Amino acid sequence: MLDDVESILETRNVSLNFGGLKAVDNVSLRVGRSKIFGLIGPNGSGKTSLFNLISGIYKPTSGRIIFEGIDITGSQPHQVYRMGIVRSFQYPRVFFKMTLLDNLIFAARGQLGDNPLVAVFMRRRFQKQEKQLVERAVEILEKLGLSEYADRYPNELSGGQLKLLELGRALMAEPKLLLLDEPAAGVSPILVSKIFETVTHFRDVAGLTVFIIEHRLDVVKEYTDWIYMMYRGRLYLSGTPAQVLSDRRLMSVYLAEGSIVDEA
Repeated sequence: MLDDVESILETRNVSLNFGGLKAVDNVSLRVGRSKIFGLIGPNGSGKTSLFNLISGIYKPTSGRIIFEGIDITGSQPHQVYRMGIVRSFQYPRVFFKMTLLDNLIFAARGQLGDNPLVAVFMRRRFQKQEKQLVERAVEILEKLGLSEYADRYPNELSGGQLKLLELGRALMAEPKLLLLDEPAAGVSPILVSKIFETVTHFRDVAGLTVFIIEHRLDVVKEYTDWIYMMYRGRLYLSGTPAQVLSDRRLMSVYLAEGSIVDEA
C-alpha cells in the first residue's frame, strides 16, 4: 500500500535519549497522505515520545523528520502547528471558561484578528473571516453531535464529550496531518464510533491525514489503513490491519509485557 501512496510525513532513523534510556530508537516510518495510520504497542514502547518529536515538543537526539518534503527536525511546536501538523492529547486540553463555540473558533489557524492593525484597517476582511469561522465551528459541532452545547461550557460535558471537543478544536485548525493520542481511552462505545466516523469523514471528504495512537485493537482494525507497532522504542511491526493483528509476534509481545489486548 505505501508504495502507491504519496508520503506526507517521514521519520528517518529518529532516536530520542533520556540519559541512558532510549525512548525512541532509530525509528524510520512513512505516513501516506489522506490515510488513517495507527500506532500501537505496549505501554512505555515510545509511542507518545514519537508524537512529541513529530509535534516539536522534543528535539530528536539523532535522525530527521520530514513533512511535505521539508526538514522540520527541531522545529518549535508553534512552527510545526503553523505548517499544518495539529496534535490532540490523551487528556483534553480545552478552555473551561470559554463556550464550546469559542473553544473551536480560538483554535483556528491564521486568524486575521491576531494582528490588531488588520482588525482596524481591514475591518471588512476581518469580519468576513470571523463569519466564516463561526460557520465552520457550527458545522464541526454538528458533525460531532455537540451543537446543542455550542453556547455552554466544557465543564457541562462528559469525559467522552470532552474528547469530541478536543477533536473539534483540532479539526478547526484545518490540519494537513492530525495526530491523535488515544482518542478512545475512557470513552463509551457510542462516542468512540462518533470520533472515528468523524475522522473517517474528514479523510474521505477533505483528504485529511491522520496518525493515531490507540490501544483498542478492535478500533484500529476497523478504522485504520495501515498500522505501525512499536516495542521498547523500536519499530517492531508494520502492515495492513489484517497483517499486523494476525501476526503471532504481536500477541507474544503484549503477553510478555503484561498488557491488556482488546479483542481484535
